[in-house]
Amino acid sequence: MTERPACGLLLRLAGPLQSWGTHSKYLLRDTARFPTRAGVVGMLAAGLGRERGAPLNDLTALSMTVRVDRPGIVLSDFHTVGGGLPADEKVITVDGKRRAKDKGTLVSKRQYLSDAAFTLALTSDYAELLHVCADALRDPHWPLFLGRRSCPPEGPILLGTVEDPLHHLVRLPLATKRPRRGPQATDFYSDRPLGALPVDSDAPDRGDGDHHSGEVTDEPLSFAPLERQYRPRPLYRRAVHLPEAAYEGFGTSYLEKLQTYIDTHFVQPERSAR
Repeated sequence: MTERPACGLLLRLAGPLQSWGTHSKYLLRDTARFPTRAGVVGMLAAGLGRERGAPLNDLTALSMTVRVDRPGIVLSDFHTVGGGLPADEKVITVDGKRRAKDKGTLVSKRQYLSDAAFTLALTSDYAELLHVCADALRDPHWPLFLGRRSCPPEGPILLGTVEDPLHHLVRLPLATKRPRRGPQATDFYSDRPLGALPVDSDAPDRGDGDHHSGEVTDEPLSFAPLERQYRPRPLYRRAVHLPEAAYEGFGTSYLEKLQTYIDTHFVQPERSAR
């Protein structure tokens, strides 16, 4: 079991559509079933106003743990670009030229998560970095989106700055209905062992999260145009049964319970001058 981090940020990622690619390339754009490190680091970089190609070392040092409130469903979009445009407005290729007349329409298949909701804990040993990131999420330099620019969040992303973020990650209200057929496990994903989660799991067949369940290539090294680089990192997964009282459904009731929890337990950092 690993030591629990002392301080962190809690985020809420929810919206009509999200897309967190892990193997996206050319005409096939996939989505993972949970927010990726590359997607979240990219969102922080956008909030901070960093140019593509700028160093990411400080942001990639943040640890990320995801709680799946609603997994959503995967939608596939048959996407076309450039059809019917005049020759001087067709899609530009990688060598800077326009696509040929008989190949003017660019067709791709893109996947999205529909009606998904996630709660994230971002943790670090550097309090100043957390405060800078909190300011960037609260007042971003560039618009924030959920994996792709076509996927805006449904509301504010930052919930607040807290001590012992994993404690709150398992106690914040869940944005989903109470299961009708008995207890239902809630999935957690992280880049670190999940034995430190302050819960008692009654799903021993799923393991306690201290051993990684595979790898995912979503650790960003560079977002430079045409030179994006990622490396694999271990993925830890743990499924736990949270108390029935955590299930708050949808709409106004959930938002009121969430705001009450934030007002009671969170300390909002002072905004720094920008």
